[in-house]
Amino acid sequence: MEKNIVEIKRLKENFAILKNKSGLTIILKPMQNFSKSVAVFCTRFGSIDRKFKKQGEKEFKTVPDGVAHYLEHKLFENEDGSITFELYAKEKALANAGTSFDSTYYYFASPPETFINALKILLDLVQKPYFTDENVEKERGIIGQEISMGEDDPFWKTFFGCLKGLYHNSSIKLRIDGSIDSIAKIDKKVLYDCYENFYNPNNMALILVGNFKEEDVLNLLKIELKEKEPVFVDRFVENEPQDIVEKFSIMKMSVKMPIFAIGFKISPKKGNEALKFKVGFKILYEILFGEGSSLYDLFYKKGLVVGAELDWELLAGENHFAIILMGESENPRKVLDEISREIEKKKVEGIDKNQFELVKKIVYKDLVEQFSKPEKLASFMSDCFVENVEIADKVELIANIKLEDVLDCLREIDLNRVNLAVTEPFDN
Repeated sequence: MEKNIVEIKRLKENFAILKNKSGLTIILKPMQNFSKSVAVFCTRFGSIDRKFKKQGEKEFKTVPDGVAHYLEHKLFENEDGSITFELYAKEKALANAGTSFDSTYYYFASPPETFINALKILLDLVQKPYFTDENVEKERGIIGQEISMGEDDPFWKTFFGCLKGLYHNSSIKLRIDGSIDSIAKIDKKVLYDCYENFYNPNNMALILVGNFKEEDVLNLLKIELKEKEPVFVDRFVENEPQDIVEKFSIMKMSVKMPIFAIGFKISPKKGNEALKFKVGFKILYEILFGEGSSLYDLFYKKGLVVGAELDWELLAGENHFAIILMGESENPRKVLDEISREIEKKKVEGIDKNQFELVKKIVYKDLVEQFSKPEKLASFMSDCFVENVEIADKVELIANIKLEDVLDCLREIDLNRVNLAVTEPFDN
């Protein structure tokens, strides 16, 4: 395997990146003095990958919504009937998996003495799909229950209500787990097809962080990693207009207090520009809404937002870039008015340089701390792989971001492209 040592001189850190013949990216970061070892196996395959074709094919194929999430569930089914979580438990490993808009990951953390055994379980899990008509059908009911539970979750409903208010065509507005109707169309052929295209090593990364011996890991990988010809997939990207669908979305559910989501539709970014804007918006969020900000103080003193601080999420891809703010309030429209007023004020007056430097130090400090926590570092590294950015480049960007970069983010916010989604209590 080809091996490169990456040095981050700024942090006095280094790690190894290896590539096998099939194209799998392997990242190794031994940390010998820790009591935990962590592994993440991830693929660039998420809910937005609904239409694709293998390079060289003429026609795009469309798969049912929710297939990436369905596939994640089914990989835990073993041909010999064993239960994967029980296998992990025997090795004292805590395991999990998850599907997002653009990726699927499989994770475990274990003591160093059982790490190699747990790693073999992970490799078997991801590399040995076993789908039958019967087990695919059995899973349909389980996932259907998850979908129904999501329909009863007011925060989940409000979040996607906001995305539907922002986006006309982008798949980002669709639920990750699909719908009852869409999962009814998923069969073993669909699952195997998606597996062969997106679970190709060329589209995946294995990240290992913590207390392990590199020699032991490499010996296991030589035996257990399956060699495959690299597959390259073209994804269909929907044409998305710049404008939004609607400014206000109102829903009714059994909630005690209105739940709101405020979505800002930003023009999509690519490459290093996208990375710069992601970091810039993180800093901007802290400046506008973090503890110590004037809005936080206002929300707290007036009791306008429960807990005063807003949850937030940034979503970025080929045809979307959105900032979503969420919270609970008796008066969501007043919250939006105050946020809009503060944004316009900052556009005119600018951002205090001392405040920017303080927040930048906090963000950089959070980054540095990740390199001393195996779980967080493994997550950071897998995020970089999914984003298709170099880990060292992201570190340098965070360290060197300028006030003008954050001001660029502020200027990107167009208050004509904002959706307020509110889930209100039923009328008495």
